Amino acid sequence: MRSFLIAIILLFALRLRYPYLIAEAKYMRRIAIAMYRTTKYLKSKPFYTLLDRFLDSVRKNPHKAFIRFQDETYSYAQTDKQSNKIARSLLKHADLHEGDTVALLLGNEPMFLWMWLALAKIGCSAALLNHNIRSKSFLHCFTCCGATVLIAGAELQDAVEEVLPALREQGISVYILTDHVTTEGLESLTDKIAQASDEPIPADLRANITLSSPAVYIYTSGTTGLPKAAVIAQLRLWAMANFPSICGVTSDDVVYVCLPLYHSAGFAIGFGGAIERGATVVVKSKFSSSQFWDDCRKYNVTVIQYIGETMRYLCNTPKVFEHFKNDQVHNVRMAIGNGIRPEVWRTFIRRFGNVDIKEFYGATEGTLGFLNYAGKIGAVGRVNYFHKKIYPYALVKFDQEQEEPVRNAEGFCIEVAQGETGLLVSKITQKARFAGYARDPKQTEKKKLYNVFEKGDVYFNSGDLFRTDHENFIYFQDRVGDTFRWKGENVSTNEVSDILTMAASIEEANVYGVTVQGYEGRTGMATITLKKDHQFEPDAIFSHMTTYLPSYARPRFIRIQDCLAVTCTFKQLKGKLVEEGFNPAVITDPLFVLDETVKSYSPLTRDTYQSILDGHFRL
Repeated sequence: MRSFLIAIILLFALRLRYPYLIAEAKYMRRIAIAMYRTTKYLKSKPFYTLLDRFLDSVRKNPHKAFIRFQDETYSYAQTDKQSNKIARSLLKHADLHEGDTVALLLGNEPMFLWMWLALAKIGCSAALLNHNIRSKSFLHCFTCCGATVLIAGAELQDAVEEVLPALREQGISVYILTDHVTTEGLESLTDKIAQASDEPIPADLRANITLSSPAVYIYTSGTTGLPKAAVIAQLRLWAMANFPSICGVTSDDVVYVCLPLYHSAGFAIGFGGAIERGATVVVKSKFSSSQFWDDCRKYNVTVIQYIGETMRYLCNTPKVFEHFKNDQVHNVRMAIGNGIRPEVWRTFIRRFGNVDIKEFYGATEGTLGFLNYAGKIGAVGRVNYFHKKIYPYALVKFDQEQEEPVRNAEGFCIEVAQGETGLLVSKITQKARFAGYARDPKQTEKKKLYNVFEKGDVYFNSGDLFRTDHENFIYFQDRVGDTFRWKGENVSTNEVSDILTMAASIEEANVYGVTVQGYEGRTGMATITLKKDHQFEPDAIFSHMTTYLPSYARPRFIRIQDCLAVTCTFKQLKGKLVEEGFNPAVITDPLFVLDETVKSYSPLTRDTYQSILDGHFRL
């Protein structure tokens, strides 16, 4: 009895000394299991792909629900047969061969998933085009992936016809998912699929696929310039698909995918993770805050995916009395995603119950990821000795003005101290490969840093800034360029945005730096939207800014819009706003300037604008 009590006391003391020990042990165990499985797959002959994992589930659980969409349910066996029909129709009519690339222009629907499986069965890779892109951007994305065939949804035929002359000049075969088309240069595909056999596809059609073969091309969001096609090799796809298992997802889970399938989170983590786990995936055509929880109850969802904005939208849904009591009536146990802000995190848990939020960090084309396995609000992960040994990385000093890492007298990068913000760089190794961007060696090379800590080493430049705290938790600070330097101080746009949205009247805020004639660096400017039935309150906002932000961090200019421009993954667009600056002759939206003389934000007139340029109105 005494020894038992001593053991209990020791465990309690250990827990006090190392509060995250159990969470860390579970995390490392799951990583070890994932690495063991992946190593086994790599050694298998032929290489064991994610498609092979799907086919194993077809054999083991043929009647288990794999895809649920609207009121339809498709089992693993039904999905297998449907993808066989698609594969056979493409072999016959599109003359595809192992190694070819096919571009997909599809919305979130089962056909998207069937199509990828079909292409994988015949040894082809898929380029996942954003179905919102048009014209120049459409052609750029299509051309840079090297595809010879384009397959589009029927509802997207008009978008295809806009660029059809250019596609025909390149000799591209274009298929529309419909039974009949009349436009010259387009072919129907649905009718051909219906006539095809659903017999299994011979494995020798993909016999030469290796771990470095492209599995899919996923485009970066393109917040600056045109999108880039990140090459996701088979090994990288496995790493992404393994991520849900590291979070604790099991084969019994039902995963709700409402993020775009052309993006890495929806496709590789949502769909790919469901395949790896042998789980069920619920596909939503588009995120809807009003339908979200009804869907979760309808499909018995246990795992959801999110980005920061979708969580905020959910928290902002009206609290109607008869619905509020149902806010915590659901079976969602886990949320996997990134970008959730601390105040939204707290609000979400308070309103919707004790959902295990797995906040993570990972770039589509990157070589490293972090997972907040301990549930520390605001963090994206924690420094872990073993993780860092397997995937070496560092936070290094970064010069905001030169937009490059700071180097010492010997030419090497300098690691930041704990609590200091630094650029994340991760070592490129055999285990952590960087495949780069399709047909874009210049952009690929720009992401590499050489001689970082020793001669000859090569690191991936994430372009993201982080800091660690006294408990070794890692916090995302900003993307490079998402900061401005004013009055000799570096200011985080995310930090200013967070403070702005705390104000009673402000719904959203997009913060960025603008140049001002006669001043060094960039001063802060915010484009905001107002909450329904609220007016802009210049005195109150001035008071709010002076209360929560130091002088150099306060946005000098505020622009009011009805809605903020965002990418398809809800990332705020800053480029055009930065270009337009604060000139009232160019901007028709209401503009205000911080005016210390009246302790308020005053309307920015043309006279005031000229006074700023002349140096009479001091910022």
